[in-house]
Amino acid sequence: MDAKKIIIIGAAGRDFHNFNTVYRDNPAYSVVAFTAAQIPDIAGRKYPASLAGSLYPDGIPIYAQDDLERLIKELDADECVFSYSDISYSTVMGIGAKVNAAGADFTLLGYKATMLKSTKPVVAVGAVRTGCGKSQTSRRVAEALMARGLKVIAIRHPMPYGDLEAQKVQRFATIEDLTKHHCTIEEMEEYEPHIARGNVIYAGVDYEAILRAAENDPNGCDVILWDGGNNDFPFYRPDLMITVTDPHRPGHELSYYPGEVTLRIADIVVINKIDSADFDNIQIVRNNIARVNPNATIIEAASTISVDKPEIIRGKRVLVIEDGPTLTHGEMKIGAGVVAAKRFGASDIVDPKAYAVGTLENTYRTYPNIGTLLPAMGYGEQQMRDLSATIEKTPCDSVIIATPIDLGRVIDIGKPNTRVEYSLQEIGRPNMDDVLAEFVAEHHA
Repeated sequence: MDAKKIIIIGAAGRDFHNFNTVYRDNPAYSVVAFTAAQIPDIAGRKYPASLAGSLYPDGIPIYAQDDLERLIKELDADECVFSYSDISYSTVMGIGAKVNAAGADFTLLGYKATMLKSTKPVVAVGAVRTGCGKSQTSRRVAEALMARGLKVIAIRHPMPYGDLEAQKVQRFATIEDLTKHHCTIEEMEEYEPHIARGNVIYAGVDYEAILRAAENDPNGCDVILWDGGNNDFPFYRPDLMITVTDPHRPGHELSYYPGEVTLRIADIVVINKIDSADFDNIQIVRNNIARVNPNATIIEAASTISVDKPEIIRGKRVLVIEDGPTLTHGEMKIGAGVVAAKRFGASDIVDPKAYAVGTLENTYRTYPNIGTLLPAMGYGEQQMRDLSATIEKTPCDSVIIATPIDLGRVIDIGKPNTRVEYSLQEIGRPNMDDVLAEFVAEHHA
């Protein structure tokens, strides 16, 4: 029987993992192409032969998702496997309709086929949308476990924007490692906070190899912390699954793929941002959790903010810079920076759209509903230069930086600026210490 021809529809993350776990060494299938969306400059490259295995001596080409229908016909594809995250149900099924109309089957792989088993206890943190507060929750979990004397190794959902072959397994233990691995702003935003707290973090492309390296880390490893990306479900089978929800986007927990999956498989559900969300919206999220996962333990939390130099905000016309993916495919119109601007008395929040340079102009065209904010896009050097130039052109008195890293360390910001930091603060009981105490006792971590 001829091998079934597969196209994997992705965004340089889940797609590569699905290939590695289900298709790489399976002669029943022939993966003829990847398509790419969400992330710039991925299309036109190849998944390298060194990662693709013996069945693919020439590697596998990566095309733009816009070419999907043409590729199905030209490559005579039998099946398309949807493999990226934070997509509305209507968009997912719209892509499915195009695939079916072109003659191919449309597939969504579940966790049974794609989750790897660790030899160490695993805590996984996911979310129902990008920008729920997943990263601050991961940091809170790491701190709580480390306070118990445990050696925590974090593994981040993939962000392989550079040389895929060189990024097979990446280990970050120092700030210098970020430079060594040529990290983008998006990567640094996720890796640096872990490094600053004293725990090692891994990422890359081959998550089987990454897991085995983490389990045998030279610093020791008691617990694996899966730090999820977007609203994807984990690559590793969790012993404790924590999912974060956002009452600023009520109902999204049941209308975006695969966020509802992360909600349904959760042991613990965090309702975050209750300090700034409307009561009615909190109730909508609470009711939806009860409807699809009534046995989950619920933790209520605030996303607390602090500002290092509030005098730079008070009475000033400010430019607010927020985490890029949260504003783009996360569709958030406000974040911690806007909250800080209002709380600390900014006279005005300047809209940077008219001053956007180069790739930032394209970002605003692609995502026209971004609020009065500048997304910290930094998937490559050109975007970082354009970000710096946009800041310089925007007529403001000062800049509020609400990204997880010190943006001034990696790009030139020639204006007075202040950082906003945000952290998870549980309200009442149960809290994170309670649920992690049970986890540690059960798994003897």
